[in-house]
Amino acid sequence: MQRLAHTPRWDILLVIAALLVTPTARADALSAVQVLRAGGCGGVLPAAQPLRHNALLDEAAERWAAGSTLSVAAEESGYRVQAAAAVRVSGPDSALLEIMRRSSCRTVMDRGLREVGIYQRGTDSWLVLASGSSVPAGSRAPAPPLPPAPSAAPAHAAAPALSASLLASRALQLVNAARARGARCGEKLFTAAPPVALSGTLSGVAFGHAVDMAAHDYFEHDDLAGQSPADRVRAVGYREKLVGENIAYGPESVEEAVQGWLDSPGHCENIMDPRFAEMGIASATGHAARRGLYWVQVLAEPRA
Repeated sequence: MQRLAHTPRWDILLVIAALLVTPTARADALSAVQVLRAGGCGGVLPAAQPLRHNALLDEAAERWAAGSTLSVAAEESGYRVQAAAAVRVSGPDSALLEIMRRSSCRTVMDRGLREVGIYQRGTDSWLVLASGSSVPAGSRAPAPPLPPAPSAAPAHAAAPALSASLLASRALQLVNAARARGARCGEKLFTAAPPVALSGTLSGVAFGHAVDMAAHDYFEHDDLAGQSPADRVRAVGYREKLVGENIAYGPESVEEAVQGWLDSPGHCENIMDPRFAEMGIASATGHAARRGLYWVQVLAEPRA
């Protein structure tokens, strides 16, 4: 099989703030919703609290998938709705985050919604997001049986790439291993540094910039609106003292991306900087002339 060769590119930015500069989820649509809410849908909206998982809404999602209207599906599942919205998304786990960011941001980020349920079949996911309360079991009639599910083509596609949550976990493992052993970054020798923690908010910011570069075919730290990494971090409500960003184009795996940064003195300094306490990372596939992967790593020292 012929493979297109990409020459990886890496770029670095370290932004130092002056006085005026300021749960492991399943790799599925449900975890994508939580990542998007934590990261403000890639930094374009204010972050929102995570949704509580409600088993009654799982049943409502299944009934909606089987053909019931959303209101009927919720009622038959024993959930008294005050507000509700529904999202159907189809695709491999590795693509759900980007698909939902492009198609369902406003729905997913609705601050009036507090709980969520999910039904999955093959590569299709039905999500019901709602606020309300459970109807006491003894006060409602038994729900009618679910209608037969619509037939669907077997979903035996090739195994997808790492999902966003697994990719971030692997990157965190690689970064903290490097920080634990110390590194030479060009002429500078770094001793062991404390581990960084994974931040869903920073991963959301990283994802937003990766998707933007991929969609608009550019490779810069400042986005097309002129926002810097620190600007994007602040836009989602993250209070920072220090922000660093590493970007790369072309690496085909998280291992290759992190190793490429460690082999580059400036990027390596960002990774080894003991002041950084949190990080986020994401990738996105190019759509125009560049069809390789864009990678973004955001590191930050939060304010006390």
